[in-house]
Amino acid sequence: MGPVSPRVFVARMAGQSVFDPLGDEVGRVRDVVVALGPRAGVSARGIRAVGLVIEVPGRRRVFVPMTRVTSVDAGAIITTGLVNLRRFEQRRNETLVVAELFDRRVQVQDDETDGFPAVVEDLALEAQRNGDWRVSKVFVRKGGGPERQGRGLRLRRRRGETVLVDVDRVSGLAISGPAQAVDALLETYEDLKTADLAEAVHDLPPKRRGEVADALEDPVLADLLEELPDDDRVEILVNLEIERAADVLEAMQPDDATDLISELPTDKAEQLLQLMEPDEAAPIRRLLAYEEDTAGGMMTPEPVILGPEASIAEALALVRRQELSPALASLVFVSRPPHETPTGKYLGVVHIQRLLREPPQDAIGGALDSAIDPIGPQAALGTVTRLLAAYNLVALPVTDAEGRLIGAVSVDDVLDHLLPEDWREHDPEMEVHLRG
Repeated sequence: MGPVSPRVFVARMAGQSVFDPLGDEVGRVRDVVVALGPRAGVSARGIRAVGLVIEVPGRRRVFVPMTRVTSVDAGAIITTGLVNLRRFEQRRNETLVVAELFDRRVQVQDDETDGFPAVVEDLALEAQRNGDWRVSKVFVRKGGGPERQGRGLRLRRRRGETVLVDVDRVSGLAISGPAQAVDALLETYEDLKTADLAEAVHDLPPKRRGEVADALEDPVLADLLEELPDDDRVEILVNLEIERAADVLEAMQPDDATDLISELPTDKAEQLLQLMEPDEAAPIRRLLAYEEDTAGGMMTPEPVILGPEASIAEALALVRRQELSPALASLVFVSRPPHETPTGKYLGVVHIQRLLREPPQDAIGGALDSAIDPIGPQAALGTVTRLLAAYNLVALPVTDAEGRLIGAVSVDDVLDHLLPEDWREHDPEMEVHLRG
């Protein structure tokens, strides 16, 4: 066995790269799994660390047993042998340190006093001579628990004296209280993109998913819900306070909000729509009128729309908006006023690639492509797919019977309907050998 650090803190391991013996990166540590069931006690040697949850390319989270860890040094973890790329699934009596133990309220025993309440900030692992790793120390902050400072991925740290204590002096590690903060957990998520954050939240137990949702700001939670599987996002939405659920729906893209609302019971969906601002609820109500697998059911009602007299500079400024998907940012739809759906008469589209070759002061009407025929809202999924493929497009205009633009259906909308419902969760069952 290679050299090991005498003591390693989990918070420092989170995000560290995992390498094979030849120095090739395998993935990054996202959590540590310990054997701590509801009835588990703490032995004289501490709590056994079972393995690591690492994120490998493709956003897949897999399990690596601690027996495969040969070295833990500053900034790098070395492992060897087979890495099973099957998606990690938590077993009974297994606990995720970062996801479940950080911020947990515990009681610390003290020989001189009756002890004191505290909040878990970190856990220390130590390697044993037999190759096991054990949780030997708990880094806690004295007090009954953190006070919420506001929602977001960056929460101000709470105050209070911190102390490092032996794990056998801490009671309550195996007990999840009625409410648990997520400050430390969110700190480990700060480097994640929204899709990766969704993957991490999906892996959490339902109670922790709800606590994370409660801590996130509405726009962040809205982005997260757009990336989660249907079961997860419905679970989160129905457990929010009804007024906040309506606010989060307003912050979502209308097509994603429509997909989510359509999964709810009719009375619950109508209650949420009534609580939303009328101008935010209106496009969702329009989308709900169409069948799910039609252009109308898939489209977004808010593509980039301008009049033909708008300048190329104005068009380029609009497509820079961060909230636009790459597919919708590739086209500007041109119509007569009004320029909110349903618009005036649809005129055509302007390709961003074309605009980049034209003087910025020119009007976009001079670069209009009127050869792309719009489709009706009743167009079937197969028709939309064939048109996108036949003309090498990433989005198509959708118009009503009067020739007014009512939305655009993009290739990512189509993919969401072509892929199986569990595509976010499906991982090919395979193994790779690490060299060495």
